[in-house]
Amino acid sequence: MTTMLTADDLAVRADWAATAAAAAGRDLGLAVAEPRVLYDVFSVIVHLVPTSVVVRVPTVLPRTVTADPDAQVIQQRAELDVAGWLAGRSHPVVPPSPLVPREPIWRDGFSMTFWQFVEQVPDADPGTNRRSEITAQLHAALREYSGRLPFLVPLDASISDGLAQLEHQPDLLAAADLDRARREWAMLEPLVCSRAAFESAFPGAGVQPIHGDAPFYNIIVTPDGELCSDFEHVTLGPVEWDLTFAGPEGRAAYDAAAARLGLRPLDERLLRVMESARMLQLVACLALAPQLPMLVEGLRPSLEQWRTTPLAGGLGNTGFH
Repeated sequence: MTTMLTADDLAVRADWAATAAAAAGRDLGLAVAEPRVLYDVFSVIVHLVPTSVVVRVPTVLPRTVTADPDAQVIQQRAELDVAGWLAGRSHPVVPPSPLVPREPIWRDGFSMTFWQFVEQVPDADPGTNRRSEITAQLHAALREYSGRLPFLVPLDASISDGLAQLEHQPDLLAAADLDRARREWAMLEPLVCSRAAFESAFPGAGVQPIHGDAPFYNIIVTPDGELCSDFEHVTLGPVEWDLTFAGPEGRAAYDAAAARLGLRPLDERLLRVMESARMLQLVACLALAPQLPMLVEGLRPSLEQWRTTPLAGGLGNTGFH
């Protein structure tokens, strides 16, 4: 039986992260009275009260990331650079904090980033159409970004490694599901881990800087309007990766906004492949359940849906290998 962290363990981890964030802030010259945890899932988000600074402290990470902290820092630098570039062009984003250097800070075993605190409107929902419009506007803006980014960052070795770990955790993922996931990843990995292979298979799709992690979801509503946030997985890729699980209404609204902005419409065939890859990312994420027990129930509906979908989004029937 897989051993999970307890509620007390999670509380200790969050407190440790908040304490580290406060200490790092004080080292940078911030007058921190108390660290206040705003959010705690994969990262602990800490407001350094009374300053206007929020710290993102990643705490639940794939084994491949913890084994390569330099790669984590490189990705965090890309996150800060892209968000700062967008803010500098007056695009509505949560910007990096101007009160500290725009660099990841290492403290007490955590690599953390510092952001501007923004007031949020409680329970505000822009609605599906507005969320899709914001996503299209973000894609239009990111087309001009010229910094170096890797290809499809989230689809990396953490998927293979997660599946390997799940082989020894049958209470988290049944053997039949694991077999399907491995067969599916064997089909998708050559395509999504190589830009050249991807562009050969989908020559009309194009690759550009994208948010990398459901930008239609990662929107903060403030009294002054909506802001895009959470660029941790910023990457090069097709825009379809950012629209996985947006649903028919969301995709239609995106296409309408894209047409107004001079962007291409979504490719339905590519979207199916990207959604299959996203599903595998979620399946592999189950390996993190010992660190984050809520994943077991949280991912259950996605797993049930995944079992009913065509293998690799029907990729095997397209002629691509």
